[in-house]
Amino acid sequence: MAQFTVYANPNRSTRATYPYLLDIQSDLLDDLRTTVVIPLSPLRLAGKAAISRLCPVLDIDGESYVALTQQLAGVDRKILGKAICDLGRYRSDIIAALDFIVSGI
Repeated sequence: MAQFTVYANPNRSTRATYPYLLDIQSDLLDDLRTTVVIPLSPLRLAGKAAISRLCPVLDIDGESYVALTQQLAGVDRKILGKAICDLGRYRSDIIAALDFIVSGI
């Protein structure tokens, strides 16, 4: 599993609100059973409530999604299915959001 890979949300009850999960865990920790993900929500659902620095907007196939960094979670790697896409091009925005949630800067 590569860092910044997007997976479809396997949870039917939350899939409409959070259709994708973004794997943010370092590739150096691939031996762990779990990985850390950030849920991605369509921009139209998040609206103005999203704090831009904390919740960067990411593009997947021409649609905008908000990374809800404040809702990051650890999940078992087994629940993640096939990779949808790679968002490594947003690395600096994602890392900045993680820095902001941890250190406030």
